[in-house]
Amino acid sequence: MARDPEGRRLRILEAACALIAETGVGALTHRAVAARAGVPVGATTYYFATLDELATSAIAHAAELAAGEARLWQEAIAAAEDVPATVAALIADYLADHRPWSLIEHELYVAAAHRPELRPMAIAWSDGTTAALSPRVGPAAARAVTVFLDGVMLDALVRDAPVDADFLARAVAALMGLD
Repeated sequence: MARDPEGRRLRILEAACALIAETGVGALTHRAVAARAGVPVGATTYYFATLDELATSAIAHAAELAAGEARLWQEAIAAAEDVPATVAALIADYLADHRPWSLIEHELYVAAAHRPELRPMAIAWSDGTTAALSPRVGPAAARAVTVFLDGVMLDALVRDAPVDADFLARAVAALMGLD
C-alpha cells in the first residue's frame, strides 16, 4: 500500500475540524482525532506535535475552505440586483448547509479573544464578508452588516433554528441605509 503523507495529514485536519465543530476546541485530543481519522495516535503527533498546533492548523484549514466560500459570496453579491435579499439568502443557506463551519468560525473567534496569535486568522475570516460587500455598499456599511451577521450566526447556532431570511433582508437593508 502506497503511503500518502499529505492525504493522511489532510484526514487528520478534517477529523480535527469535525471534532471542533461537534465538541469545541477545548475538547480536542490527539486520541479522539486519531480515532476519527482512522490513523494511529502517533500519526497525529507526528504531523502536529502539540494539541495547540493541531487545533490552530485545523482552524486554519477551515479558514482556507471558508475563503473559497467568501469568493462565491463576492460573485453573488457583485451580480445581485437586491443586495440585502442576496445577503440574507447567502446567510440562510450557509447556516443550513455549513453549520459545522459556522461552529468552527465561532470557536476561532472565542479562541482569538484569549490568544493574540489567532487574531489575524479570525479577522481575515470576518473580513471576507466585509470585502464581498464593500464594493456594493461602501466599507462602513459593509462592516456594520458583517458584525450584524456574525451575531445572527451565533444566535442561529445557539437556537439551532433556521434564520428568517425576510427579517435578515430588512435588517441588512436598514444597516445599508436602504430602508
